[in-house]
Amino acid sequence: MEHNELKELYIDELRDLFDAENKLIRALPKLAKAASSEKLRAGFEEHLEQTRGHVERLEEIFEGLGEKPTGKKCAGMAGLVKEGDEIMDEDFSAEVMDAALISAAQRVEHYEIAAYGCVSAWAQLLGESEANALLEKTLEEEKETDQKLTQLAEEITVEAKGSGEEEEEESDETIPGRKAKSARA
Repeated sequence: MEHNELKELYIDELRDLFDAENKLIRALPKLAKAASSEKLRAGFEEHLEQTRGHVERLEEIFEGLGEKPTGKKCAGMAGLVKEGDEIMDEDFSAEVMDAALISAAQRVEHYEIAAYGCVSAWAQLLGESEANALLEKTLEEEKETDQKLTQLAEEITVEAKGSGEEEEEESDETIPGRKAKSARA
């Protein structure tokens, strides 16, 4: 691959990321509103602020390249946001909804981790050391967010599982002649 082609790809992918981050800025408040867990809501709000910083870093990189950060629509993020919207339309209990929101958010983080990993490597190959440093910082923040979501998933999934068992026990107790599962063990 010629150096010029790699630079074109690099700029194209930066534009894709710029659009992705801006889509995420619009989606995160909806995720925060749909969350019932205070920790999850706070996590989405914290990541919203972080994402605004990611956009600022990308703008700084574009300025350094003498390029405008427009002209590319990120179909991948559009699809992930659409999936998140569909999840929020489901009729889940609060705990299960939180687990579903975490799943949607982690898909976004993994998408971003892959994208930032590539553009960071390309920046390094192209000798764009300042851009690489900014991209590496964002990549690390995305990885940290993914880790936080994993920790929340472990907590919330246990709550969601417990919620489902309680509902089953209650419904078992309301059926004449049927004992709750805990009594059968």
